[in-house]
Amino acid sequence: MQAKDIDALLARFTQVTPGKTSNPRVKAIVDRIVRDLFHTMNEFEVTPDEFWTACNYLTELGRNQEAGLLAPGLGFEHFLDLLVEERENASGLNEHGTPRTIEGPLYVAGAPVHQGSARVDDGLDGEAEPLFMSGVVRDASGKPIPNAVVEVWHANSKGNYSIFDSAQTPFNNRGTIRTGADGRYSFQSIMPSGYACPPGSSTLQLLDLLGRHGARPAHIHFFVSAPGYRKLTTQINIKGDPLIDDDFAFATRDGLVPDIRRIDDPAAMEARGVTCPFAEIGFDFRLVEARDGLPADVVERARVSA
Repeated sequence: MQAKDIDALLARFTQVTPGKTSNPRVKAIVDRIVRDLFHTMNEFEVTPDEFWTACNYLTELGRNQEAGLLAPGLGFEHFLDLLVEERENASGLNEHGTPRTIEGPLYVAGAPVHQGSARVDDGLDGEAEPLFMSGVVRDASGKPIPNAVVEVWHANSKGNYSIFDSAQTPFNNRGTIRTGADGRYSFQSIMPSGYACPPGSSTLQLLDLLGRHGARPAHIHFFVSAPGYRKLTTQINIKGDPLIDDDFAFATRDGLVPDIRRIDDPAAMEARGVTCPFAEIGFDFRLVEARDGLPADVVERARVSA
């Protein structure tokens, strides 16, 4: 079809029904998506079989609750972060803040709350390397922020997350830590493993067709918040993981791969209350002040609650 003929059809298809009103923003976005899809289907001569295969795929994706997994895999979640950062940077706001990166689909609200420090693993993962992580929540100038909230969640040594993995105790490797006057947080856990999209999943089915893998490097997720500051959504990657620069979710960012100290001194192990060598990570978070006129820092999306 000629482009002018497609546009003539679109002029009919996108009319508002007499007597009804539209949401201008929703209509503008949907009209643009439909227009782009029509022209794409025309350019690639999409067949009815191909179109309905795509529709069936989207139905299956929703049935499997995988939209939150495919979105980062196609780069949408990272792209949203970059859009927000562009607006923050244009305002001069984000010069000294910790880089944001994707939330992913595996956060669960309601993790136990601790003051200052916590042990967030259940001690049952005998294959795991003990991990001690600590640092300070600071403002852009470096001043500690009291009463900040650090939410942490990560996979176990097999790459699985509690709540979604019924073999784990509830809230294993999940916790919420409130800082004291010194802005300091600390927690004991285990070194997580990376993971891959489940075999046979809708997400992996599409990635296979695109010639891509569905694996992530080992990482630890965080929400960090405090009154008067923009909420930070971020994660650190575990240094040395071979997939750090090949994350299917595009979440690796400069400044989010801290050094790891591995300690095998018997006296240090005794002091930490462990019986094997352990790892230490130090990482300070920097929050930027809240300001009017910026994109929301709290994303409204479906999340699991337990």
